[in-house]
Amino acid sequence: MTRPHRLSRWPPSLSRWLGYRAAPPPKRPDYIVWIWSFIGAFCGISVIQAVFGQAQYFISRGVPSIVASYGASAVLIYGAIDAPLAQPRALLGGHFIGALVGVCITKLFRLLPTEQRYEDLAWLAGSLSCAASVVAMQITGTTHPPAGATALLAAVNAEIRDMGWYYLPVVLLSSTLALAVALLLNNIQRRYPVFWFHPAVSIPAPVAPALGGPESEQVQTEDTAVGNNDEISKQETTSQV
Repeated sequence: MTRPHRLSRWPPSLSRWLGYRAAPPPKRPDYIVWIWSFIGAFCGISVIQAVFGQAQYFISRGVPSIVASYGASAVLIYGAIDAPLAQPRALLGGHFIGALVGVCITKLFRLLPTEQRYEDLAWLAGSLSCAASVVAMQITGTTHPPAGATALLAAVNAEIRDMGWYYLPVVLLSSTLALAVALLLNNIQRRYPVFWFHPAVSIPAPVAPALGGPESEQVQTEDTAVGNNDEISKQETTSQV
């Protein structure tokens, strides 16, 4: 027996803005998707820059107006809202893990005797940060491609590098602001998120025959066998006549 969705107990006026629908929403025309993708990306990036670029609290601490990787996140959470990599778990968890891994590795490299020595090895710190964050996201089920850049920036961007551990709350707040805008705008004529923590159903996508995968070879074999059987049946029918 299927358990009812937790949000089904909430008033529709609230659950709607958290992505719950009693029935699947209708497919929207492409131009509707394009319009809301533009509005969402514009508003999401603008809100983040307004908070960090205008608040004296962040300006006095040398926080940049935006972490560049959120431009890539905007493509996912406003333009590809059905993708598993665009869901809240991936957005929040991926960026935080990327920032955490990047700061930890950068801190280790900054134990080098001189800053010049660090600059010489910044490429290695950045590469390790990105690679380690990819694996960490895979282990935790929070894979979010833009978060790889969040980890990389912690090592190679001087402005972010100087923030140290303060980079973590900045990333968390940036993700929360981006998510809040997505929940508001994506649920006007579309639906977001598809899930919060785990997808309701996992359906593997079949490989198209044109891709030449093992599935396509099996399909071709089955089609050939069916064709041979039909030919044999025709020959038997002809001989009987």
